[in-house]
Amino acid sequence: MVQPTTKMLHTSQHVPVDKASVDAQIEYILAKHPVKSTANVNKWLVKAITHIDLTTLSGDDTRSNVTRLCRKAADTLPPNILKSLNLEQKVKTAAVCVYPSKVKDAYDALKNLNLLKEINIASVATGFPSGLYSLETRLQEIKFAVSNGATEIDVVLDRSLVLTGQWDALFHEVQQMKKACGPAHLKVILGVGQLATYENVYRASMVSMEAGADFIKTSTGFEQVNATLPVGLVMCRAIRNYYHMTGIKVGLKPAGGVRTARDAINWLVLVYSELGPEWLTPSLFRIGASGLLDNIVDELEKRNVVVENTNKTLTL
Repeated sequence: MVQPTTKMLHTSQHVPVDKASVDAQIEYILAKHPVKSTANVNKWLVKAITHIDLTTLSGDDTRSNVTRLCRKAADTLPPNILKSLNLEQKVKTAAVCVYPSKVKDAYDALKNLNLLKEINIASVATGFPSGLYSLETRLQEIKFAVSNGATEIDVVLDRSLVLTGQWDALFHEVQQMKKACGPAHLKVILGVGQLATYENVYRASMVSMEAGADFIKTSTGFEQVNATLPVGLVMCRAIRNYYHMTGIKVGLKPAGGVRTARDAINWLVLVYSELGPEWLTPSLFRIGASGLLDNIVDELEKRNVVVENTNKTLTL
C-alpha cells in the first residue's frame, strides 16, 4: 500500500502532451499487439473478468440488488462456458462497487458466500460524482464506508482545484483522504472528461500518487467523456514515470465507457504494452463497469456455440 508523503515531490510540474502523438501511439500499440485468434480472445476475456469492479450506482439500489450483484460477481460464467474453456473453478470479479450506504449489504452478502477474502468491497465516496462537498463531509463519508466493511474507497477529486491550478490544495486533500481510508486502499477518480487538457490529467495523476493513491481512476462514469484509450496512455505514462522516480507501483482503473469485450481487451493490451505484464494483476489493474460483464459473457457464449459445433477444445 502506498504511504502518503508530507510534502509534494517535484514531479507535478507542467509536462506538455501532444494530442496527435498520443492518438497515433494508441493506434500503433493496438496494431503491434493484435488479439484475434479465438483461443487468444477467449483467454483475454476471461482474464478481463477477473479485473472488473462490478458496479451498481443507481438511485434505486436496494439490499436485494446488491445481493444479486455479489452473487453475480462470485459466479460470472455459466457451466457450459466453463466446460468449453476447460475451467474447473468459477471465475470471480475483483470487486463489487457500491454507494457507502450499501457497503454493509455487500459485506453481508459476501460473508454469506464466504468470499470476503476473495472479492473486494469498493465504495465510491467524497460526494460522488461531483466531489463538491466540504472536505469534512467527504472524509466522514470515507470513514463510514470503511467502518461498514469497505476494503477500497473510490474518491472523487475536486476538479475545480485542478482547473484553477491549486496543486498544493489538491495534494493535501488527497493526503487527508488517504489517512481517512485507514486499512482500505485509495482509488482516486480524476474525472478526466472535466480536466480540459491531457497536461491536467498528467499532473492530477502525479499529485494523486504523491499524496498516497493506490490507484488512479479515469472517471466517475457520469461525465460527458469518460475512459478513453488516449487518456489511459497519459495516465500509464504518469504511473510509469512515478514508478521510475520512487519505486512505488500504483494501479490504473479505467471506468465509464468500457462496455464491449473488445474495449476490455484493448485496455489490457494498453497496460501490457505501457506498464508490462506485472501490472496485469487485480492488485494493479481494474476495470470499473456495470454492463461489461454481460457483454463479455455474451461474446463467450457466441464463441462457445462455435466451439461446440466444431468439436474443438480451448485450453487457457
